[in-house]
Amino acid sequence: MVNTKARASSVDAAEVERFSRMASGWWDARGPMAALHKLNPVRLAYIRDKATARFARDPKKLDCLKGLRMLDIGCGGGILSEPLARLGAQMVGADPAAENIAVAGAHAQENGVAVDYRATTAEDLAAAHERFDVVLAMEVVEHVADVGSFVATCASMVKPGGLMIAATLNRTLKSFALAIVGAEYVLRWLPRGTHQWDKFVTPNELELAFEHSGLQVTGERGVIYNPFADRWQLSSDMDVNYMLVASRSQGKEK
Repeated sequence: MVNTKARASSVDAAEVERFSRMASGWWDARGPMAALHKLNPVRLAYIRDKATARFARDPKKLDCLKGLRMLDIGCGGGILSEPLARLGAQMVGADPAAENIAVAGAHAQENGVAVDYRATTAEDLAAAHERFDVVLAMEVVEHVADVGSFVATCASMVKPGGLMIAATLNRTLKSFALAIVGAEYVLRWLPRGTHQWDKFVTPNELELAFEHSGLQVTGERGVIYNPFADRWQLSSDMDVNYMLVASRSQGKEK
């Protein structure tokens, strides 16, 4: 088993502070998180399809994730945790920013959605021996202080036979042009300073982090924006946005 107690925190205090300042706008589909709201359908479908395939569920059922314990680490205001809970998952949404958790909890209560929100870190959850069928790190790894440490901590919480799914940004010239110059400065989809290009993670780097943490990468997909349909969709193009899924064998935990 991974000794998570000895591992330094992967939390980047500056990143936590940045997102704390935007906490009130999490559920405003036209506000600072508008890009994530547009991205939500494709990442939700990807998670649903990978989880139902792994655990032999029917993805067409409204409660297709029923009984699966899932962690949304870096959940922000809960815009992904809530729809997963509506599909039946036993959701734990964790974020180091108390302001984000307050917004998430209030929204869930107002809408009658059961999510266990916690203002905490991956390291604290792992140290408490929390375990999950699925661990999600969606649009998070590019904001942590140490990608390898963060992935190892998250991976330690994946049950035997379980999954970890991550979504992030590739470190390419194309991603600099589109995700930073285009999205933050030209189109204003995101507040300026949301991303730092040097913290973007290549698929190879993320795959190695998964493998070093005892997980096997089983799938990878790019995500691109279709301006004609005004929506995001899966693609073979992983130059900018992409998602990876990895599994733990049915044997003992690492």
